[in-house]
Amino acid sequence: MGRLGLRGAAGLLAVLLAVSLAGCTDSGGEGEGGPTIGLLLPSRAVPRWEKSDKPLIEKRVKELCADCAVVYANAENDAASQRQQMTSMITRGVSALILDVVDPKALRSSVRAAQREGIPVVAYDRLAEGPISGFVSFDGAQVGTLQGEALLKGMGARADGGGVVMMNGDPSSPNAAWYEGGARAVLRREVRILKSYDTLGWRTENAHDHMSAAISDLGPSRIDGVLAANDSIAAGVISALKSAGVSPLPPVTGQDADLDAVQRIVKGEQYMTVYKPFRLETEAAAAMAVALARGNDIDALVTTTVNSPTTKGVPAILLTPAAVTRETIGRTLVRNGVYRLDQICTPKLRPACDRAGLTR
Repeated sequence: MGRLGLRGAAGLLAVLLAVSLAGCTDSGGEGEGGPTIGLLLPSRAVPRWEKSDKPLIEKRVKELCADCAVVYANAENDAASQRQQMTSMITRGVSALILDVVDPKALRSSVRAAQREGIPVVAYDRLAEGPISGFVSFDGAQVGTLQGEALLKGMGARADGGGVVMMNGDPSSPNAAWYEGGARAVLRREVRILKSYDTLGWRTENAHDHMSAAISDLGPSRIDGVLAANDSIAAGVISALKSAGVSPLPPVTGQDADLDAVQRIVKGEQYMTVYKPFRLETEAAAAMAVALARGNDIDALVTTTVNSPTTKGVPAILLTPAAVTRETIGRTLVRNGVYRLDQICTPKLRPACDRAGLTR
């Protein structure tokens, strides 16, 4: 599968803009207003969905198509709720759907129902099953690879045969296995994976319980590193380690560059996170949805194809993530405008920020 790196982003965005604006020149057959884009996100447990993805998609759709409307629903990590939300949007007659699927198998029939009504579905971040029209995400295998490589580096000499606990994502998410596969391909050559857990709902409290169990079963001295699939899971892992009095903390990975995770990295509690420039992902999904809603093809947008369990050759855009450690926060997250220094470096964190070279 092909990937699009950060250096290629400017060219892609120019194409996205051109194709999507071209798709907004004709509003015939849309009724009094323009197309309606349905946006279905999976949960509020992971901060990015409500804080980043939703507003960025809504903003970009409006920039690309002033007469377009966006209708939104959040499934609260419940597949039955997402099915109902999708049925409601299909009944409403939306022009296209952006679907971040909770459970691909459970939503397969809903995707088929959308197709029967002539409503294209853009799978967003997670690969949905059924006859989807496009897919936008980050390369999940590369996410796992970055986490595994960073964990080995953080473990230092203990990476030679040391013990690792894996805290994977929700097994209903296709991305969880994608991330885990990338990480295992790196780790299995160097370390012993002592425990491996699936974290239902990607919830912090579930990760906390799993980590507490691992500490009880293994003893803290045997845990040389923790592969946490995202930042919400990392928060639970670190909380459990601190509650057990583990010091120093072993290196813990993450993903999504949540603000609290970045602050934990500054403090030295979390070793790294994976930065996925959400703006690129949201702009690609918005461009696909607007083009499809206007009846245009998306050939000029896509960079590769992927296969789902039900559909081969799905047109796709796969973006490239980046690892972030304390040494690289400034030249990634701050330079790219994800966070301002004053957002990261609260007065309480100012000394730690100074030690990390995060100066105003």
